[in-house]
Amino acid sequence: MKNWGEHAEDIMTTRFGKDTVIALATVDHGIPHVRYVNAYYENGSFYTITYALSNKMKHIECSSVVAIAGKWFTAHGRGVSLGWFGKPENRELAGKLRTAFAAWIDNGHNNFDDRNTVILRIDLTDGILLSNGTRYEF
Repeated sequence: MKNWGEHAEDIMTTRFGKDTVIALATVDHGIPHVRYVNAYYENGSFYTITYALSNKMKHIECSSVVAIAGKWFTAHGRGVSLGWFGKPENRELAGKLRTAFAAWIDNGHNNFDDRNTVILRIDLTDGILLSNGTRYEF
């Protein structure tokens, strides 16, 4: 993602640098599939915890192109599986996600011993952010 300015990045971090719900769209055989996911934003990417064998991950495996929408924001990106939530390379990021998702992360919905519990990174490629009458594009 090209740099779209410090002010826009500050807005993104304020708006999405915590537990936030976004719509995530994938494509399977030309048919779009949209679902809401809890996500956390940092440095041009969104992160979510998901199941490696889910339909969304199967779609991303076939085509990594995704679309997302959030509060006054829409973008395209590439979905990348960072692998098992508990692997050593994910330790720092997993800690950030545990903090961001503290309200629900340990409610029994996730099994962090299961190696199919993975972190999905969505690297933004282009998008539009609206804030107080200003339009930011990248």
